[in-house]
Amino acid sequence: MNEFRNAKPSDAARCFEIETNAYEGDEAATLEKISKRIEVYPVGFLILTVGGEIVGFVNSGCAHEVEMCDEEFKELVGHDPNAPNVVIMSVVVDPAHQGKGLSRALMAEFEERMRRMGKCTIYLMCKEHHVALYERFGYAYLRPSNSEHGGMTWHEMSMEL
Repeated sequence: MNEFRNAKPSDAARCFEIETNAYEGDEAATLEKISKRIEVYPVGFLILTVGGEIVGFVNSGCAHEVEMCDEEFKELVGHDPNAPNVVIMSVVVDPAHQGKGLSRALMAEFEERMRRMGKCTIYLMCKEHHVALYERFGYAYLRPSNSEHGGMTWHEMSMEL
């Protein structure tokens, strides 16, 4: 059974493990960044558990003005929990649990929680092969990103809530 909850500091190591297994090269967040995101904005860090095991998560911050290629924001520099715009930094499902619809369930729960909090827009960046997936989730393609995070090419997307 899928269960959702906000992250706790004790979740950081497992989230880091999932992140490093799911992302390529330098694109994965460090344990320090994940720990800081949990500490600073736990309501924007949603955990998905299956049978009590953490199998995925979404983490985010909020901003009044969104600049997706802002590397400092990944450390929540400029984050304002009261801002109307949500910026997703990671959407991750453990590779051993992928292909089961868990990312869709995770995103739907995250979006609903952000709606209830009165947020207006969710922004994210993804690689080209994920653009169609996020379009099926209801996100609109904005543009290729100027971000060079992890030496990868990224694409910016958003969803109005």
